[in-house]
Amino acid sequence: MTRFSIRLLALLFGLIYQTSWAQTKLDSLLPVRGFCIAAPQPKQLDTFLKFINEELAPRQVNTLILRIDFNYQFDSHPELRDSVALSKRDVKKLVKACQKNNIRLIPQINLLGHQSWASTTHNLLRVYPEFDETPHVKMPEKYVWPNPDGLYCKSYCPLHPGVHKVVFELVDEICDVFEADAFHAGMDEVFYIGDDKCPRCSGRDKAELFAGEVGEIRNHLAQKNRKLWIWGDRLLDGKTTGIGMWEASMNNTHRAIDLIPTDVMICDWHYERPDQTAVYFATKGLSVITCPWRKPAFAVTQTQDMVKFRKSVTPQMKERLQGMMQTIWSGAGQFLDEFYGVKTNPDSGENTQTNCFKALYGEINRLGEAN
Repeated sequence: MTRFSIRLLALLFGLIYQTSWAQTKLDSLLPVRGFCIAAPQPKQLDTFLKFINEELAPRQVNTLILRIDFNYQFDSHPELRDSVALSKRDVKKLVKACQKNNIRLIPQINLLGHQSWASTTHNLLRVYPEFDETPHVKMPEKYVWPNPDGLYCKSYCPLHPGVHKVVFELVDEICDVFEADAFHAGMDEVFYIGDDKCPRCSGRDKAELFAGEVGEIRNHLAQKNRKLWIWGDRLLDGKTTGIGMWEASMNNTHRAIDLIPTDVMICDWHYERPDQTAVYFATKGLSVITCPWRKPAFAVTQTQDMVKFRKSVTPQMKERLQGMMQTIWSGAGQFLDEFYGVKTNPDSGENTQTNCFKALYGEINRLGEAN
């Protein structure tokens, strides 16, 4: 072996060691470093794979949640597919990219709530209207908020005898194709639950209904050793805390926090203030990650808070305070256009998803180097 080859090997091993050491430090600082976005459409797949390889991986992102919903060519329920949807081959490209970069890939399908948006009923209730919790609430031609029906998003009835057979077949299929050991069920912003006109849910405790659905999903996933992730807003008391009806509950589901299994991962999102509710979830025995969206300054504060929490609590609490996750609430294509400068909104100022993502991971990197 030549002297040049020896030096080259030494350099290579040095880079590998530095990368491994940096990742070990970050794993100790923040075990979960996540990114959540709607799954790309097939035409956006190549750009999204580039984003995984060139943007997520170098930033040491280790968890990617893809909101699938009906953007997959389901075999179990082809009637629920979007008209344009990812194929199994497309998904395997995503799986391969994440495995190569040591990124845990978790699919999401919105369960319980978010079965509609604005004036559009989503696929599940459109195809199976009998699952609707509030069939008497008709979708408006032009959606406005607030409205007399209190319609934000439709929910399915958690007590309908046929609903779980359908949704669990979707869940199993998507988890299998993604080779996933966890599943995100959404379950945020559930305004319709235990409706007075529902023949099954009327008069029942809303917290017990919500907790029952969480437990039902969790137990189904546990049969194949998969973990459940959900958004945390319905488990917070919006009135007592002053957080309100969006990032917390005003319809009494918050008491479900004492009724759900403690091995459910909570994604605690706060977008208008950096509210410090992660510690509350941890004191209830739940693992939690903090999730910013589009305000870079808040993302930095929330990251600093999470690191501070982990340094200042007992070992038992530290284990539950798991880390941070950037959330993206535009379509993947719109975000990628913004990120790569293809199409930006000059009126957005600093508060964009791209800037928030960069600020979040810039702060994680800074704190990692400082520690």
